Amino acid sequence: MTRVFLAAFLTFALGSLVAFAGDKKGDPEKGKEVFQQCSVCHNADSEEKKMGPGLKGLFAREKMTNGKKPTEANVREKVDEGGNGMPAYKEMLSEEEKDDLIAYLKTL
Repeated sequence: MTRVFLAAFLTFALGSLVAFAGDKKGDPEKGKEVFQQCSVCHNADSEEKKMGPGLKGLFAREKMTNGKKPTEANVREKVDEGGNGMPAYKEMLSEEEKDDLIAYLKTL
């Protein structure tokens, strides 16, 4: 009986882990590659401004330079729409590339 329970529990736990991992959006390694085109204007390893703000610790900040909280949705909107000298990337990057980029930005 204990073995059956243990086997059922492990099956459920592993299934949940796989499902959880499947929900994760974006690949930070691919996002680092996407970021190369951003690195012309943004530092990844510091908060120091280049042409645009440095992005180290972006998601830990209280707000972005536009005053909005750095949530995935707000960062994606900034990438999509650009503004204040930043070009819009809505049509230049695929949704997957944007997911990857945001996943990478979260590692900074």
